[in-house]
Formats: sequence, C-alpha cells, structure tokens
Amino acid sequence: MLWEYSPSPEATDHVRIASRYNLFIGGKFVEPHSKKWFETINPATEATLAEMAEADAEDVDRAVREARRAYEKVWKKFAPSERAKYIFRIARLIQEKSRALAVVETMNGGKPIKESRDIDIPLAAAHFFYYAGWADKLEYAFPNRNVSSIGVAGQIIPWNFPLLMAAWKIAPALAAGNTVVLKPAETTPLTSMMLAEIMMEADLPPGVVNIITGAGATGAALVSHEDVDKIAFTGSTEVGKKIQRALSGTDTKLTLELGGKAPNIVFEDAPIDQAVEGIINGIYFNQGHVCCAGSRLFVQESIIEPVIRKLRERISTLRVGNPLDKNTDVGAINSRAQLEKIQELVDSGVEEGAEMFQSSCSLPAKGFWFAPTFFTGVSQSNRIAQEEIFGPVLSVLTFRTPEEAIEKANNTPYGLSAGVWTEKGSRILKMAQKLRAGVIWANTYNKFDPASPFGGYKESGFGREGGLHGLAPYVKLS
Repeated sequence: MLWEYSPSPEATDHVRIASRYNLFIGGKFVEPHSKKWFETINPATEATLAEMAEADAEDVDRAVREARRAYEKVWKKFAPSERAKYIFRIARLIQEKSRALAVVETMNGGKPIKESRDIDIPLAAAHFFYYAGWADKLEYAFPNRNVSSIGVAGQIIPWNFPLLMAAWKIAPALAAGNTVVLKPAETTPLTSMMLAEIMMEADLPPGVVNIITGAGATGAALVSHEDVDKIAFTGSTEVGKKIQRALSGTDTKLTLELGGKAPNIVFEDAPIDQAVEGIINGIYFNQGHVCCAGSRLFVQESIIEPVIRKLRERISTLRVGNPLDKNTDVGAINSRAQLEKIQELVDSGVEEGAEMFQSSCSLPAKGFWFAPTFFTGVSQSNRIAQEEIFGPVLSVLTFRTPEEAIEKANNTPYGLSAGVWTEKGSRILKMAQKLRAGVIWANTYNKFDPASPFGGYKESGFGREGGLHGLAPYVKLS
C-alpha cells in the first residue's frame, strides 16, 4: 500500500535569484563582450529562472588573463597556511548558505530537494574543508618530492552535480596554489554564480577564481587557450575525446572524468532487501543522473524471481513530482534534450525485445519527466545495456558464476564504478580485483567521501578527484 502524504514543499521565499547574471572575472561581475545572454530554466516547470551571460573567446581570454595575473602576483606568493584560511572560509560560507544553495540546485537541476539538501551541498562544503587541511601539508602529501603549483587551471563541469563538481575541482586546485577559470554547464549555472558571490564574501583575492558561463563554444575556447596550464573536464565521453585530441602534443595537463555504465552485481547470498534499496539508490533517487549510476543490474539466476518481485514493488512506491517537495523520490529530467535521449534508448530496448516494466505513477503535465523503468530479458548487445542513459532506467541481466558476472560486467567501453552485494568478504575482494572500475562499493552504493578518490578506467577517463589523489593533477613534482 502506498501511503498518501500531504505536500511538503521547501520554502523559496528566502532565496534570491537575480534576473540576469554576468560573468565573474577578476573578482567582480562584468558584462560579456559578446553582449549575449541565454535563459536558464526550472526543468520541473519550464519557467525561466534567470538570464546568463554567454562568454565568447574574448571573454574567455579576459578570464584567463585575470587568472594568470592573480597567480603570478598574488596566489602563488601566499603562504600555504594563508591559502588554507581562504578555502576554509569558503567552506564555512557554503555551510551557512546551504539551505538556499540546496533550493537553487533543485530548482535549476530538477533533482529532489532531499538529495540536494542532504548529499550534494554538505559534500561540497566537506570537500572545501578537506582540501583546506591539505593546503599547508603538501610536503606530506608527496614525501621526498619538491612540490610546486602548475598555474592556471581551466575546469569544465557537468549539469548533474553543479556545486559538488565545482567543489571537487576548485578546492584541490586552490589548495595546491593554482588559480581557476571554471565553466559550469549551460543548463545548471545558478549555484556556480552563488559560489562566485561566496568567493566575494570570503574576500578571495580578485582573479583567483573566475566563473564564465556559456555552451560548447565557451568550453572549446577555454580548452584551446594557450595560457591555460591544466584542463579538468567532467562530462560525456564524446566531448572528452575531442578535448584529448585538441590537447594532444601540447604541454597542457589533462584529467577526464567521463561516462559510465556501472554494473551492480547481486549474489545469491546477498541481503536482498538491502540490495534492492541499494539498487533504488543507485539509479532512481538521483534520476540516473550520476555518471556512476548502477544502470546495469546483474542478478544470480537462483534469486532472479524474488529480486524482480521486490524491485517491482519498490518502484511502485516511488513518488515522482515536484522536486521541492520533501516527499519526492524522483524529480525532473534536466532538459528536454536529455528527456528525448532517454526516450530514444527506452524505445530501442522495446524494439530489441527486452521486457519493460514502468511505474504507473502519474507525471506532471508541465516540465520534463520520466517514470522509473526497468527492463528484463536484456541482452549484452542491447543499446540499453551498452550506452549511458542518464535517466531512471535500469537494465536487468543474469549470471550463474562469479566469472560470468565479471566477464559481463567488464563487457563495456566504460569503467567508472561498480557495486557488489554478497555476505562473503573473500568474494568481495576477488570481484574488486577483477572488475575494471575505478570505484567499487560493497553492500552499498553511491557513497562518497572527500578523502576517497574517484575516477575511471577505459572510456570513463583518467585521473582522480577527491582524496590525496585529487591533489596530484594540480601539482608539479621534482
């Protein structure tokens, strides 16, 4: 039985969203050279939230020049302990403004408020706290090495975790003594603009962090700028390959965190109820918007029937609707283009013979929505089992032996993350050794910590973010 809850929307009257945002360059907001702006919307209502400046190549150049000036004349000359104070101050301000940041993150991105409030924003603050602690201890991070900063870092982040991805990239860059030019995704730029306001309130020296908004052309101009020393990109594998080709043969350092098609492997001795909750958490609570979403479920044949039955029952209880409602489990899809991509892949699953189960929930008439869905009878060659879907859609496959599970799980161009569900510790260790994934969770899923590195293999990219490993891309060692 599905309990009926009265609506419990998060208040928005404490949130101030400007009607128009300019570029954040040199410690202040400046009008774009392009004299162009674009709209950013609420995907749950399709209402316009604000107009954002569209940076052209001249704007990018201005931001890089400011970052270079701040690096050479100010930031690299600061004592590491002084840099730590600024990073710590940013973390505290994120904490203080966490409620407003969570609301704006949900309004602009479509994810449920309980995800933004309880996970994304606290983790963003935690990353700044964590790297504030490393800023004056780099000689311990890299013992017996001479450690120096690299210069200006260009950073491009995706739409699925706007503030958290900014924290993942900015915090270690600043701790290592670098300056930053950040480009957020064009569909979710608002919390990055709020972060710019936080930078100003923290009295961060002008030019140390610059934030420019725009679409693909803006990112391409940043990647190709000759005075950028390092590019960090999180996004699609297709764009990541283009960036790698563009930087091939240059001295620019590069890290890529790209797509994923994560396997979630459930053995017959696993605690099934716990595993089902982990499956739900891995693919539906975040609308499948995380690149490490467990979108491929491998179930040992002997328990496939109870797992499917429990999965059907659990999906039927998920509440889809207003992301600002605290009872909502599944929010809105980020954009119309993303919704169309999800629908295309789901249609391909039906055409290729897989059996679809979809929640019977009613979807709002306005906005971009997709009901929680899973497929059974999926073949390894099906598009839904091979391509990243970025939506609340799960493909269920079966296996008989651990060796078969490993072979099927690794049969993908990606290698970002994986989950293993079993009571046997020895089996967990064996699977972790054989699975080609950068992050492997055991009897849980989608758990993150600032001290733990994150990154992938194969077409999921290279380099790590988070933890001690997250400092390495931002330093030169001799």
